[in-house]
Amino acid sequence: MATKNLEYIKKELPKSLQKLGLTLVLIGLAIGIFLFLLDPQRATFSYLLTFMFVMSIGIGALFLVALEYIAGADWSTPIRRIVEFFAGAIPLLLVLVIPLLLNMKELFLWTDTELLRADYIMSGKEAYLNVPFFIIRVAVVLGLWTLFYFLLTRNSRKQDSTKDQSLTTKNIKISAIFIPIFAITVTIAAVDWLMTLEPLWFSTIFGVYFFSGSVVVTLCVVTLAVVLLREHGYLHPKMIDDHYYSLGALIFAFVNFWAYIAFSQYLLIWYANLPEETFWFINRWKGGWVFVSLFLIFTHFVVPYAVLLSQPAKTNAKKLKFISIWLIFAHVVDLYWLIMPQFKTTNHAFYLYLMEFGFPIAAVGFFILLIYYKSQKNNMVPIGDPKLDRGLNFRL
Repeated sequence: MATKNLEYIKKELPKSLQKLGLTLVLIGLAIGIFLFLLDPQRATFSYLLTFMFVMSIGIGALFLVALEYIAGADWSTPIRRIVEFFAGAIPLLLVLVIPLLLNMKELFLWTDTELLRADYIMSGKEAYLNVPFFIIRVAVVLGLWTLFYFLLTRNSRKQDSTKDQSLTTKNIKISAIFIPIFAITVTIAAVDWLMTLEPLWFSTIFGVYFFSGSVVVTLCVVTLAVVLLREHGYLHPKMIDDHYYSLGALIFAFVNFWAYIAFSQYLLIWYANLPEETFWFINRWKGGWVFVSLFLIFTHFVVPYAVLLSQPAKTNAKKLKFISIWLIFAHVVDLYWLIMPQFKTTNHAFYLYLMEFGFPIAAVGFFILLIYYKSQKNNMVPIGDPKLDRGLNFRL
């Protein structure tokens, strides 16, 4: 039965989308498993990259949902349900993390207690860098994210049928509690899964760096999905190109924020010139990694900055689709740049296995299936939200 609100009519996504998602997942998993048979450690690093890619989009989406409620934003209300769909990746992280927990020795040097205690600096971190405490942190962080995801989305979807405006007030209060918890837990996740790959290195700005990249990629997958869904008539027909503007502006803003944080991290370490800090960047400036570093600057900042600089570009559907796909790829490059230099058997030299893209291909299929199945059970527009009309009447 169709669900109506003004001119909105719920339409089912085509079965071909489900087939595409399943095909990508199966192909990606087959390539990833084959890589695991050839080189278990390299496959584990590739799976970590994919896990962090899924995590960054899931938690970035939940952050955007909470941010809308706290800011009282109207413009994003017509597309918030799509953001909620992407946040649906969070509960699944509890399952996706299991292969990593079973292969921690392939990733982290500090799991070797003898090596940990043999090094003076590493031994000083033993209270934090130990397997039981690591697993506890993972469980707490993912558990908290899952709890807030269910609280926020439950109220949002309940509002479709009840039209109860008090549910918006409840979500504002829940979001106010979530934001400081998010700031702490996303930093813990970034430090645990990425920074401790090199246990001798540290950066106090690393959590903010991961956060900025997560918001960029989340805005891009949301923008890509919104533009494609609207073009095919799945969103509210009152939406116009003006509704794209804030998405384009936010992508532009966070691209600049990512570049600012990345440069700040580099500048402070370069200026202090402390050997215990500089070696991390030196490893990314030799053995071929210099080209990856320069390529990252080009893809993650220079191109999107140039494309989105003008105001008309922020409402241009073709440009938004292009730059969204471009920045999703750039985020994968960023994660590759963060993770793979710690793959010790390379002696910090850069070389690329095409099979490393198996798990990321599966992740693309995973998100397609996530959108497909979420849309089967829920409206793509939050029809009960009191801010919906104001959001639909948004104009530049």
